[in-house]
Amino acid sequence: MQYEVTENNSTEPAFNNEYWDHKQEGIYVDVVSGEPLFISLDKFDSGCGWPSFTKPIGESHLTEKLDQCHGMIRTEVRSQEGDSHLGHVFADGPQEKGGLRYYINSAALPFIPKEDLKKEGYGEYLHLFENDSSKY
Repeated sequence: MQYEVTENNSTEPAFNNEYWDHKQEGIYVDVVSGEPLFISLDKFDSGCGWPSFTKPIGESHLTEKLDQCHGMIRTEVRSQEGDSHLGHVFADGPQEKGGLRYYINSAALPFIPKEDLKKEGYGEYLHLFENDSSKY
């Protein structure tokens, strides 16, 4: 599934993937390159059946491309370094958080728990969890 999603632009089944309802604190990274993409603090339940985020960790880690397949006009989201297909972004997210909804395939996103960030080489992202009072 990881290969089909990231390399062949496939989509995993809604509500039948690893992270659609995952609530643990940490970051999600690109399965191909390991580049950090999303943080759990920006994850929300959009009801679509895939992990949804209001924004990426850093704009420089994502690229967007026009996607006109399947008779639709959408914006595809890919990782910058790995060029992995991740999912799509829509303008129907929470307005108070900027209005975007990045719906992303779990198969493209290994999860690094907050307590393992330093050990796994992502310690620079620990500060993002400091003084956070938001809940899922």
